[in-house]
Amino acid sequence: MNLSKILKNAFLVVIFGLIVTACATKKSVKTTTESSSTTTKEAETQKADPIEKLDALMQGDVYIGSDTVGELASGVPDRVFFATNETILTTASRETLRKQAAWLRQNSNVTVVVEGHADERGTREYNLALGERRANAAKDYLMTYGVSSDRIKVLSYGKERPVDSGSNPLSWSKNRRSVTVKAN
Repeated sequence: MNLSKILKNAFLVVIFGLIVTACATKKSVKTTTESSSTTTKEAETQKADPIEKLDALMQGDVYIGSDTVGELASGVPDRVFFATNETILTTASRETLRKQAAWLRQNSNVTVVVEGHADERGTREYNLALGERRANAAKDYLMTYGVSSDRIKVLSYGKERPVDSGSNPLSWSKNRRSVTVKAN
């Protein structure tokens, strides 16, 4: 009697294990023709492209692309980008500002205006204040590297001068910036 009970329970455990294993097995479907396989791959690539493009142009929510970046001077980018509601300089921003400071130290007769910008979200007043804080963050960093404060003016445009008029995360990240412009 005990032996039949043990065998019955063992049989039930084995059947249960087979059912669980069968449910957990991933089944793959093979396409029968080369053209349907190619079409599937193209569809997957098209679906991934916007996300891959976004990842290539943004790090977190900070823009790292260069399509909107001009030059203050040859080889010296004119702008740095910020995260949402932030005035903290990223590593890339600090590198750009170091290049600007080196160029400004070599060209002591040049004065600049550091423009602060924000994206379209938030009130006009909030974005003007945020743009000013961003421009001041850039100015302070330039001063740290030996540029006199007399040569740097700060101006905030808030959300009034977007570089990208879109209403999406990539556009917003392009608009959260400070731009260093020659004043003379």
